[in-house]
Amino acid sequence: MSVPISALVLYVKDIPRVQAFYLRHFGFVPVPSSISGWQLLTNAEGGCSIALHQAAKSQKSGAAIKIVFSVPDVKTFIAKAKKQGFEFGAIHEAHNYCFANAKDPAGNSISISDRAYRVKHA
Repeated sequence: MSVPISALVLYVKDIPRVQAFYLRHFGFVPVPSSISGWQLLTNAEGGCSIALHQAAKSQKSGAAIKIVFSVPDVKTFIAKAKKQGFEFGAIHEAHNYCFANAKDPAGNSISISDRAYRVKHA
């Protein structure tokens, strides 16, 4: 039985700052909640949610994971993000798809990739 991932939990020190980043650049929407130190973000396109959890003072930001966002055109997305003050690294090409990497405000690794749009799975 295959079980889908419902959410990724990111431990962050500044929830409002990281929330604003995912809303602005990736179109996530906050789920209203009265729970202190917790913010769930959903995506209108469906798929995995991101849960922002208040990090303890001693906890290091930037987990050992990478969140990959599927975009139809990496170059177009990077150009739009740059106008909003969000910089990506170099565009890489591998096995007929492109990707680029960056970090969110909490130091978590993120990537954009057009793989889902370009690579056909058998």
